[in-house]
Amino acid sequence: MSKIFLVLEREFLTRVRKKSFIIMTILASLLFAGLMVVPMIIATMDDTKERSIAVIDDSGLFKNKITETEYLKFAYLDGVTVPDIQSTFSESGYYAVLYIGSMVASTPDAVILYSDKQPSMDITSHISSSIKNEIETQKLKTYDIENLDDILKSIKTNVRVRTIKWSKDGEEKESSSELAFGLAYILSFLVYMLIFMFGSLVMRGVIEEKTSRVVEVIVSSVKPFQLMMGKILGIAAVSLLQIVVWLILTFGLVSAAGSIFLDSPNKAVAQQEAVTNLMEQTGVAQMATEVSAQPSFANEMMTALSNINFVLIIGGFIFFFIGGYLLYAAMFAAVGSAVDSEADTQQLILPVTIPLILAIVVMVSGLKSPDGSLTFWFSIIPFTSPIIMITRLPYGVPAWELALSAALLVISFIAITWLAAKIYRVGILLYGKKHTWKEMWKWIKYKN
Repeated sequence: MSKIFLVLEREFLTRVRKKSFIIMTILASLLFAGLMVVPMIIATMDDTKERSIAVIDDSGLFKNKITETEYLKFAYLDGVTVPDIQSTFSESGYYAVLYIGSMVASTPDAVILYSDKQPSMDITSHISSSIKNEIETQKLKTYDIENLDDILKSIKTNVRVRTIKWSKDGEEKESSSELAFGLAYILSFLVYMLIFMFGSLVMRGVIEEKTSRVVEVIVSSVKPFQLMMGKILGIAAVSLLQIVVWLILTFGLVSAAGSIFLDSPNKAVAQQEAVTNLMEQTGVAQMATEVSAQPSFANEMMTALSNINFVLIIGGFIFFFIGGYLLYAAMFAAVGSAVDSEADTQQLILPVTIPLILAIVVMVSGLKSPDGSLTFWFSIIPFTSPIIMITRLPYGVPAWELALSAALLVISFIAITWLAAKIYRVGILLYGKKHTWKEMWKWIKYKN
C-alpha cells in the first residue's frame, strides 16, 4: 500500500507542477466563466441601429399591418416590383426588401425577404409572426363575428402545470420537471466528459512512460499492479484538484465580472434573458416561455430548487464519477500498456469507448422516461451506470436501485482492475509490435 501511495504522490506532484496543467486550468476557468458571463453582457446590449425594410405587398392585405418596433420600420411601396428596387437597392438606404405574394394566405412560401446581407433570425421571426397573426385574423373576420378582437384577446390563456411531490409521510413539496431535466442533462454530460478526458490522460501517461523506458526502472522497485493503481489514483487526485480549482475560479470570475460589467438595475433582467436564451437553445422551450412571461414563476422555481435533495445528487455525482473513472481508467491503462504510441490505440480503444457513447445515446431516452425499462437497466449495468444513474437521480431513484447500481459498480471496478493489471504487467514491457484483444486475453491467462 505504501508503494501505491509513493507512485500516487509522484504522479500527482509531477502533473500539478507542469506549466501545461496550470495554464489549462486557468484557461478552462476563463472559458467556463465566459460562457456564463458573455450571454448576460450581451443581453444588456440593445441593438440600437434603426433598420428600414421596404415592403412590396401584392396581396394588398398587409399595409400598415406588420408590427414595427423601436428600431425596425417598414416602408410600403406601391407600383414597384422587386427588379425595380434591386437595381437601386444599394443607394436606397433600405436594410432589406420584403415581398409578399398575392397567394400568401394559401402558399406559406409566398413571403420572400431580399437583402445584400444575411438578415438575423430575430428579424425573420418577427416578420413571420406578424404576417401569420394577420392572416389568421383576416380568416377569422370572414366568419363575421361581432367584437372579434375582444374575443381573441379574452380567449388567450396561459396554462402551466405545477408539479408537487408526495413524500412517504404524505408531505407535499414543490418540484420542477424542468429543473430535474436541466440537472440531469448537465451532470450526466459532465460525467461523460470527465471520465473520457481523465481516462485518456491515464492512457497517455502509461504510453509516455513505456516509450521513454522509465517504466523499466520503476517496475524493478514496485509491482506492475501497484504502479498501475498508483498512476490511476494519482491522476484521480489531479482531476479532483482541477475540478475544485475550476469551480472556485469560475465562481470568482463570474462574481467579479457581474459586478463590473452589469449595472445593478439591469443585472436581474440580463440574467433572466440569458437563462431564457440558454433554455431555448437546450430545448426547454416551455420553461423559457414561462420564465419570460410570468415573474412569479421564478419564485416557484426557487422553491422547487430549495426542495431538491442536493446532498443525494452531489454525493451520487461524486461517487458515480469516481467509480466510473476508476473503472474506465483501468481499461485505458491496459490499452496504453499494449501499444507503443497513441496512433496504435485506435483499434483497441473502440471497445472501451462504445459503452460510454451508448450511455450518452440512452441518456436522451432517460431524460424523457427516467423510470423506463431501458433507462433502468442501463443505470444498473456498471459500464453505463456512472452516466445513466446520474440522469435518473434528479427525478428520484428507489434506494434499492441506487444501492444495487453502486454495489455492482464497485464489484466491477475490482474485477476489471484485476484483469487490467494482468494485461498491464505483460504489455508494459513489450515493444515493437501491435497487439490485439485476442493476444491481450492470452496475457490474462498467464501465470505469475
